[in-house]
Amino acid sequence: MAITLRRDAIKVLMNQIKYYVAGERFQSLGPVLHDTLSYSSNATQYIFDAGQPTAETHPQVVAAGEITPGITEQEFIRRRKKLLELLPEKSLIIMTSAPVKMMTDVVPYPFRQDADYLYFTGCQQPGGIAVLNHEFGLSMFMPDSKPEEEIWTGQVAGTYAALNTFKADQTFSISKVNELLPDMIRKAHRLYHNHSMASSRYVDLPAFKNALSESKVHDLCRYTHEARWIKSQSEINMMRLSAAVTSQALLQTMLVSKAHPHEHILAATMEYECKIRGAQRMAFHPVVGGGANGSVIHYSRNDQQIKEGEMVLMDVGCEIYGYVSDLTRTWPPCGSFSPAQQDLYELILETSNECLKLCKPGASLHQIHTHSVQILSKGFKELGILKNTMNLSHSYRNLNPTSIGHYLGMDVHDCSSVSGDRPLQPGVVITIEPGVYIPANSSVPERFRGIGIRIEDEVLITDSGHEVLTASVPKEIKHIQSLLR
Repeated sequence: MAITLRRDAIKVLMNQIKYYVAGERFQSLGPVLHDTLSYSSNATQYIFDAGQPTAETHPQVVAAGEITPGITEQEFIRRRKKLLELLPEKSLIIMTSAPVKMMTDVVPYPFRQDADYLYFTGCQQPGGIAVLNHEFGLSMFMPDSKPEEEIWTGQVAGTYAALNTFKADQTFSISKVNELLPDMIRKAHRLYHNHSMASSRYVDLPAFKNALSESKVHDLCRYTHEARWIKSQSEINMMRLSAAVTSQALLQTMLVSKAHPHEHILAATMEYECKIRGAQRMAFHPVVGGGANGSVIHYSRNDQQIKEGEMVLMDVGCEIYGYVSDLTRTWPPCGSFSPAQQDLYELILETSNECLKLCKPGASLHQIHTHSVQILSKGFKELGILKNTMNLSHSYRNLNPTSIGHYLGMDVHDCSSVSGDRPLQPGVVITIEPGVYIPANSSVPERFRGIGIRIEDEVLITDSGHEVLTASVPKEIKHIQSLLR
């Protein structure tokens, strides 16, 4: 059987050929082969497998010159340069991949990469540490190939992938951290890392502890969130795709709801419809609250039947190669709103439309939120839900304790260290999500008890105003009723 190798893979093998012993059939070259080659599906040639989609293994997903779908090598290089420009000279950045979390002793939860690590390296796998500074650029400490483990878990990205796929400036085995990283730390005037993602592989090093005691260690998130806050055109394209997949999936789920008004069926339908359209995972566990369950903001049980005349609130989103969506609609599966449901729904819809008008460069999330509180408070009073009491603010929060929105991107609540007072700029993506949440045991007029309503859209801030990325999902009452009938 013929073996076809990439030229750079041949070079690696030639450097290691002294370990080959005739008659042992590549046995001694096992670690090298595992780090550079993978058997292709057509059973005719070996090609390099980085342990994640690449242009060679997934040409239908990743184009030539891209590291992750839609994001080029040059964009990753620009991202790292931008981050370094935000920091003082002689700074050292340490980023770790997300850890593998276990469901049981041998069963892991599905792995999701830390957004910062993915944003700056493109590596979607666990086990690595990335180090970045002005002097040597990007260094990646990568996990070693262990054929006996790869039988169970599959290919891992090693040092070869760091150089050839992720375009690191230099790379080392993860086993070299104790040997090489302390000297890098000692030479740095300031050290930046993500406190919440800190790994014992480096925080237990004496050099790191010394830097900590000398107040040289700082939180990196402030700077990574600043770098990620405004999306590039490539990122906007991915955000549009993620929003489109979720929107199409929710439309299909709304159609299913009339015949199958069960929370678990709608949750399963939503996930299925997202994944057959290319989503790798849901952005979060779907919220499918029927009736009074819709008044529980992060309801997660999804185990009730939705009764005739009740509404269902679905807060859903998917992830497309690192970029997430977040969308909520509330509707009656039977196809008709009751008078009380309609009164509340129209108030939330009016608030949504008025807040969208404010979405433009120069406005801030806090300004939009304040405007939403004014509209909702006035409406709640007119409906007799909010009384003129001495503690009006507390009474309002009992009806809606949430903010009008948040930033969106690689995380659902993206770039959380960026203030909500920050004036919005073109390229920022936010959500607008007014709502009302009235438990069944509330003291409001009886006809409103047990009603939860939220209308949430994804909004891209543009030069001239905004673009609603989820506009294809109906939210006008007449459009919802027409769809369901």
